[in-house]
Amino acid sequence: MAMIISDLKQVYPVAGEKRDVLSPTQVDAALDWFSSFHGFWWPRVKDLNRKSLVRPPLQEAMDHGVDARNRTVWLNGGYTYLATRQAEYNNLANDDGSEWSRALTDWESDEFSIAKLVAHVLAPKETGWSPSEGYMTLIHGDVKSENLFTSKNGEEVVFYDFQYTGLGLGVCDLAKLFTCSVPLNMLVEDESIPRELGMQDGEKRLLERYWKKLVAESGKEYRWNILVGHWETALVDWLRFQASWGFWGNTEWLEARVRSILADEKWKASVIGNAKMGGLWEDEEDISL
Repeated sequence: MAMIISDLKQVYPVAGEKRDVLSPTQVDAALDWFSSFHGFWWPRVKDLNRKSLVRPPLQEAMDHGVDARNRTVWLNGGYTYLATRQAEYNNLANDDGSEWSRALTDWESDEFSIAKLVAHVLAPKETGWSPSEGYMTLIHGDVKSENLFTSKNGEEVVFYDFQYTGLGLGVCDLAKLFTCSVPLNMLVEDESIPRELGMQDGEKRLLERYWKKLVAESGKEYRWNILVGHWETALVDWLRFQASWGFWGNTEWLEARVRSILADEKWKASVIGNAKMGGLWEDEEDISL
């Protein structure tokens, strides 16, 4: 085995470290990096052998017949998705003091909560069709300022620490980026956040920058309304993790956005419909969530 290591600080000398937010220039550069990374892998993930992808840790640990040497990246990128956060989800469901307990864990359709419906829509599958299958790429999975270096002028960034890289929707990376590293004044004009908040011009500008470069890099079609639907679903899933783990970052913005999303009956019907088409009602493994 050979390991080749590059010194990123030769070209990107400014460490992200534990800053609360990036500068506006660095935010744009980070969006461009994700557009390139997600766009490069989007048309290529179809060639990955799904059986070689690493499944959720507990499931992986129970499968003693798999040769770990044949494993590559995670089947589901990131570390916050519901299949890996059952204890936190159960704690949230039993937390009568949290407004998000009922909003996310009460039954919404048959025996399934919004959190479970959303998780099913976002989750990649080892075999078969999933609602988001045609838009899957590789995601970084642990987006934070500590995991990047930038050039001196901030116009270029590079991310590292690919421990949680795997399949997912690119907007799942952006949900954490916007909440934890983007200055609030880039998302909203008035930092006095109302209880419910639709998409503001600043948020839309950032998403459009990512979307246009993603489409150009990948050469694939991604209609704006579909991306927005994926984005809002990713925000709900990301809030579910924060509500069960602990809030940090632009949490007032995130909570206001999710209240608005959950009040949108069209969005909710789409999530339920996609979960049904994705076989949630027939999938025993998902029912066990």
